Amino acid sequence: MNWDQVEGKWKQYKGHAKEKWGKLTDDDIDVIDGRRQQLVGKIQERYGIAKDAAEKQADEFVKALNANDREDKKAYRAGGR
Repeated sequence: MNWDQVEGKWKQYKGHAKEKWGKLTDDDIDVIDGRRQQLVGKIQERYGIAKDAAEKQADEFVKALNANDREDKKAYRAGGR
């Protein structure tokens, strides 16, 4: 999954983002709208961390979404559907 896909599915993923970064407000989540640079900026702002650290967190978030999606698909197939 890349950031274009995250942006396209942001409504599905914004709950995950809110869980991971609890200091992000609902308005922050709406402004981010799945865009990497917006997310990085809001993480920096809310958590007071360096840009490279925020970028690393954002990229790890996408990797976790990928892993989640793979597990969901695997479970769906195992269910015989």
